[in-house]
Amino acid sequence: MEDALTEEITGRSGRGVYSISVAAELSGLGLQTLRLYEKRGLLTPARTSGGTRRYSDDDLERLQRITELVADGVNVAGIGQILDLEARNTQLESDNSQLKSDNARLTSAHRADRPRARAREHT
Repeated sequence: MEDALTEEITGRSGRGVYSISVAAELSGLGLQTLRLYEKRGLLTPARTSGGTRRYSDDDLERLQRITELVADGVNVAGIGQILDLEARNTQLESDNSQLKSDNARLTSAHRADRPRARAREHT
């Protein structure tokens, strides 16, 4: 039951539920700014079958990061590069954690199998 709730919350963070006007109000940005960020590839809100933009909690977090970078004086092209590098870094960290976990599991299994292999050698 707890896993289902965690999965629902995680899935919900990526689901587009906010209209552009609500996203603008929540982010403190103008409608044209949101459209510009989408046009420049910094943000890709979901679309309804009718083409209406739907922003998710993940989109709002990304807008917050974009706003921070703008405040630091980074131009739109630089923001795109930074966001891409941050996403790649996050993926690499995740992959590295998975590899460490796999390595620990395989090492443990190998150690557990060694005494059995030795016992077979002596019989």
